[in-house]
Amino acid sequence: MTTSPTSSSRALAGGSSRQPTGRRRLVLLGISLGYFMVLLDMTVLSVAEPDLAVSLHTSISGLQWTTTAYTVVFGALLLSAGAVTDRYGAHRVFRVGVAVFGLGSLLSAFAPALGLLIALRAVLGAAGAACVPASMAMIARLYPDQAERTRAVAAWAAISGAAVAAGPIVGGALVDLAGWRAIFLINVPIAVLVLTLTAGRAAQCPSNDRRIDWTAQLAACAVLALLTDALVALGAGSWAHAAGSGIGTVLVVVVFAVLERRSDAPVLNRAMLRSGGVRAGLAAGAAVNFALNGNLFVLPLLLQQDHHLTAVVTGLAFLPLTLPFVLNPPVTGRIVARFGPRPPILTGLALLTAGGIALGCAAWAEAGYGWLALGLLLTGFGVSFVLPALTTAIINAAPPGTAGAASGLLNATRQTGATLGVATMGSLTGIGPAYALLLAALVCLAASTWFAHATPTTGTRE
Repeated sequence: MTTSPTSSSRALAGGSSRQPTGRRRLVLLGISLGYFMVLLDMTVLSVAEPDLAVSLHTSISGLQWTTTAYTVVFGALLLSAGAVTDRYGAHRVFRVGVAVFGLGSLLSAFAPALGLLIALRAVLGAAGAACVPASMAMIARLYPDQAERTRAVAAWAAISGAAVAAGPIVGGALVDLAGWRAIFLINVPIAVLVLTLTAGRAAQCPSNDRRIDWTAQLAACAVLALLTDALVALGAGSWAHAAGSGIGTVLVVVVFAVLERRSDAPVLNRAMLRSGGVRAGLAAGAAVNFALNGNLFVLPLLLQQDHHLTAVVTGLAFLPLTLPFVLNPPVTGRIVARFGPRPPILTGLALLTAGGIALGCAAWAEAGYGWLALGLLLTGFGVSFVLPALTTAIINAAPPGTAGAASGLLNATRQTGATLGVATMGSLTGIGPAYALLLAALVCLAASTWFAHATPTTGTRE
């Protein structure tokens, strides 16, 4: 039974603010660890690719689907995840998402075949999408005071963001110790801990009767899945398969457009997309994740197969890429506060372009690790400049009253970029990893040019 917002507010009014400080910190830790688990699963798999390929006798296309099954569902469902959170209550959605994530990870660890692993990765993507907007809603409920909430969000970002740095190293150690299956088992105790810390009424949120157009949402998932399938098939040389999936993509796009036009609860906010600044910001977000996730797919194969590094050494080799994610965001925050989001975004995209060129040239020349490390460092600083500033830029450019929807759309677009990065760059590895890495540079250069022309020098609001 759905509880009305008014009655829920009366029932829970002031409840969170009266919680003991220690209890609120434990709940915040649980929320942060939930998102940590989601982000860890996106990076920990990268160093396990060679071991997984040998164990399940799969090709590059199989590895691509193991990665993109997660990001396809995660990115597409993020479009409606906020509405689901409002409809059923953030606390309930978050805990269900964490429980499904833990169970899905356990089953993934024992998957006997590639097809089942890919299906379970899609389930993990859906569970991850349930956790992200619910996390922010729970923090807002837990910390109604704006100053306290700002500090809580900073702590949430620091704890969860450490997953990006820890993922390749933890994944490498687990793969060398016990094989690729161990990288999924690590999620199980984390999920149990998160469920324990977030139990109770401290962060419970009211639900409402907000409508969700599930038909249009499923069509959005189908569009991204078919497009990914076409790109993967193209890279494998399956021309008939690629053509069939490409035609299917076009047909489903038409169906999605018709559903959106007729829907009372559309998946996409059309008014927001009319803003040139929003469109350019979304393109920048997609480009960043295109490069980041594409690199995380291509480089472990290069390092382990061509440079003959072990999984744990491969994880350590990614430190120039991941450490800036931990160290640089406070600097970016100060730059945004003083100069606005545009300078760090353009700087970051320029660094990503330079990093892609450095990585591509190093792969082309079969250079030593030092040149790869330079490309990784430039890429890491590029990502850590762009992403913290991009949310501010999108919210500034969005029409009034659409900040939440703009943030959700940005996250969905970023995951779409991640999917296309893995699908496209992975397909190019058959020709040569240098081409894949240089493609990332080209995509970031195009996004930088678009963003520079679409946003005025004084800010991003149009």
